[in-house]
Amino acid sequence: MSPVHYLAIAIGIATIVAMVARARNQENALRSPRLMSKASIWIPLKNRIFRNLWVASLLSGSAVSAYDTAATWLMNTMTPSPLFLSLMSTFATLPFFLFTLPAGVLADMFDRKKLLCFMNLWLAMVAAGLAITNWIGLANPYLILGTVFLLGVGFAFNAPAWTAIIPEVVTKEDLPSATTLGGLQLNISGIVGPAIGGLILPHLGVNFVFAINSACFLLVILAVSRWKSLREPSRVPLEGFIESLASAIRYIRHTPDVRVVVVRVSLFGLFISMIPALLPVVGLKQLNLNASQLGFLFTSLSIGSVLGAVFVVPTVRAKFSPNRVTILATALLILVYFLMGCIRQPQAFLLVAGVAGVAWTVAASELWVAGQIAAPELARGRLTAAYMMASNGSTAIGGIVWGALAAFKGLEFTLHTTSILLLISLPLLFRFTIDVVQGRDSGA
Repeated sequence: MSPVHYLAIAIGIATIVAMVARARNQENALRSPRLMSKASIWIPLKNRIFRNLWVASLLSGSAVSAYDTAATWLMNTMTPSPLFLSLMSTFATLPFFLFTLPAGVLADMFDRKKLLCFMNLWLAMVAAGLAITNWIGLANPYLILGTVFLLGVGFAFNAPAWTAIIPEVVTKEDLPSATTLGGLQLNISGIVGPAIGGLILPHLGVNFVFAINSACFLLVILAVSRWKSLREPSRVPLEGFIESLASAIRYIRHTPDVRVVVVRVSLFGLFISMIPALLPVVGLKQLNLNASQLGFLFTSLSIGSVLGAVFVVPTVRAKFSPNRVTILATALLILVYFLMGCIRQPQAFLLVAGVAGVAWTVAASELWVAGQIAAPELARGRLTAAYMMASNGSTAIGGIVWGALAAFKGLEFTLHTTSILLLISLPLLFRFTIDVVQGRDSGA
């Protein structure tokens, strides 16, 4: 490995340590003084079932991140077109747009344990299928896109059920710590997975990474199977989904604050899609990154996201209004897209990826909070699903638009054009301000 790789690993480890320390401090601050000395985000891990689920999800999440790196690398070796690389993010996002609401309904209708086992078996079969087809020489760009979509379907149906079982596994008192550990798991997986994938790709190949990903889904099934659910499945009829969808649409139409959030998350999804769509394209097609460097590119993006969540978000929230925070994040994205079109040094590009992660997390966190405040309590679940559909739908569309533009007009033209369009869109952030939403919640 080069010194840059060692530096990236050191930064990743330091970021994880800082993230854990900050999470512990924030959690302790929310507890009473009597409990602060005993409080720890690690307490839920004393629960054997939760510990098994958390470790399995950590291993599986890291394997999924490594898989993403391997699949991107495989696609790059099969086609010179940047369009196929950019479409990978679209095909990964589209299932969340299509199936978020049905997945939530199924999580309430059926036994969540059985649903989780089935969906992880589905994910294991899809990952193994790509390994087998590539091993026998039948893989092609269209098959890779299809696999990415099928994995996205599995994740879309898995997510609501997985989130819903945590309150059934841990006590009410340990739920905040369990939630913190859930976010910690995602961040660690996002940092470690791509780095490991990038390191083993040159030596063991993509098929090995695909096989490991498949095996880790089986570990999740093993962990879930050891949990005994005491919950009786709901007997919600199919009409419940139609009614839920209709009521969500009514809330969007008749609640001004909700409309503001839907517009903002849609606009955000359209422009943020540039990062997953073209970040690997620039790295592979213009900078000629190798497999290891590609892994560290994704790791740099995750490190930036973690640093943004742990350090930047609390700082800017203390100094600026929510809408101004999103404007600052947008200005940072404009700079990121401009630099992506100019930089030709891999080391500098890794830094830009980290800055992109910071901007992404800062803006997304404020929009998420605004969405929760704007949604009435009785409709919060449905409207959260509606926000996810709007965000993922616009992200999927953006991936197609930016990928096609890059294929026909070139990467530099696309990146600089997007930075200009994002600059032009800034007045919309003042027109659809989320400060109104926050102000009504505080009684202003």
